[in-house]
Amino acid sequence: MRLSVPGRGGRSSGSQGVSGVPAVNVPPSVGGPTGALARFRAAGPLVAVELRPPPAGLAGGDAMDVWIDMAHEVRLLMRWDTVLFLTDNAVGAAEEENLRHLASNLAQEANPERVVPFLTSKHSLDYCLMYAARAAARGYQALTVLGGDTRVGAARCVPHAFQLRQRLRERMPALVLGGWANPHRDPVRQVELLLADAFTAEFFLTQIVSHHDLPAVEAFVNEAGRRGLTLPGVFGVFYYRSANPKTLGRLAEFLPVPAAGLTGEFAAGRTPEAVCGETVRRLRELGAERIYLSNLGVRGAAERYERIRDAAGG
Repeated sequence: MRLSVPGRGGRSSGSQGVSGVPAVNVPPSVGGPTGALARFRAAGPLVAVELRPPPAGLAGGDAMDVWIDMAHEVRLLMRWDTVLFLTDNAVGAAEEENLRHLASNLAQEANPERVVPFLTSKHSLDYCLMYAARAAARGYQALTVLGGDTRVGAARCVPHAFQLRQRLRERMPALVLGGWANPHRDPVRQVELLLADAFTAEFFLTQIVSHHDLPAVEAFVNEAGRRGLTLPGVFGVFYYRSANPKTLGRLAEFLPVPAAGLTGEFAAGRTPEAVCGETVRRLRELGAERIYLSNLGVRGAAERYERIRDAAGG
């Protein structure tokens, strides 16, 4: 079952809008052949990329080196038929604001129609509303709006991400919004949330999954098919560089890590690209054709991206 969407709502018949906010039309430029939403809806595999902006507070020389490296890698990545996601203080670590980084350092490299910044609710509400207005003014057509990890960093301005998406929809009705789902949790409940009008999104990303988690992913995909979910989903795949126990332990604080399976694969001599490509390939077999790669780093990201695609079969 391929998760896709013919319309704006979560069901094939379309959504009637959000609690008191009428349904809105997507402008032609957003639904056209080049925008991120159009690519999410299109048939065929997608291998998108999640990158992190540089850490906040880098010294001048160090910051310049990171900016140059990222600009170079983004230029190479955008030659592919891909979509670029930029995080917002991932795992509570202070990052340079993604929108400012895009405007200052990546404006020439990244087509805004294919760039989808993350915005978490771990800012003031005024900041979030202004951020969305700034993004739209700079040509960005879509945002992925998440709650953010409550265990680290600042407090959320609203309890749940859908509430922030509702506020953004009221202010910026043409802005395409993305949400979040977790295939590791109860699939019935996860699909119910995605189908609800209050979800207020045109696409969703998922928590990191692996070919070692396939039963959970399959249950989620099957439930989505059974319930007629047509919202396009983009499944998260992590690029593990090794099976170092300390590293995997730290990662397990923020995402499900199949430590035993990874340890076995790396012990057998598999490369990081082969392990990552295996997940992409197995997800496609389940019908999850759209994925985003996480943890590619900066320097060498485009080369790793190409090797993973090769390992996955394209």
